[in-house]
Amino acid sequence: MKEEGLEILCRAILRCQTEEDVRALLEDLCTFQEIEQLSQRAESAKLLLEGKTYADIIARTDISSATLSRVSRAVNHGSGGYRKFISDKPFSEEKEN
Repeated sequence: MKEEGLEILCRAILRCQTEEDVRALLEDLCTFQEIEQLSQRAESAKLLLEGKTYADIIARTDISSATLSRVSRAVNHGSGGYRKFISDKPFSEEKEN
């Protein structure tokens, strides 16, 4: 991965101020399928953090067991991004705060 490109991407994300900003950036950066896959991974991480089983998560998100295993490994042994930025609180509670 080229460092300059990663820096440009990180700064673009940091400039987003609203969910609509993030959506617009994602729609320009990624294909529909890539956004769908990222969304699936984020939802799966949230469900793992809530203590859901692999079977429940696969049934709900249609994620492959191999991808779910990678997400789980990142949740438990990764750099901490999922734990820091994907809340285990229901989204409705998060919006209230």
